[in-house]
Amino acid sequence: MIKDIKVTNDQVIVILTGSIYVGEATVLRERLLEHVERGLRRFVIDMSDVDYIDSSGLGVLVALQKRALQNKGGVVIKGLAGTVKELFELTRLTKVFEIQ
Repeated sequence: MIKDIKVTNDQVIVILTGSIYVGEATVLRERLLEHVERGLRRFVIDMSDVDYIDSSGLGVLVALQKRALQNKGGVVIKGLAGTVKELFELTRLTKVFEIQ
């Protein structure tokens, strides 16, 4: 789930690990919204160690992107691989996020 969250130069860096299901997505949403409410608008989500994410997890990322864009920021997704990368491609989320 959440391995680490740190703020560097007004950018929130989130390192995720393992599988992200409904329960983990709820916690992730709460933790990320805390940063949005503090006025932060640039997020980097490192998914190098994520082996699965369900629709609720994807929904959290999409909602974060929407809020960040409204505040003239954005979300960068890093480290996509395997089935998680395929899922982003299938759902066309590669067009929604900046992918690195």
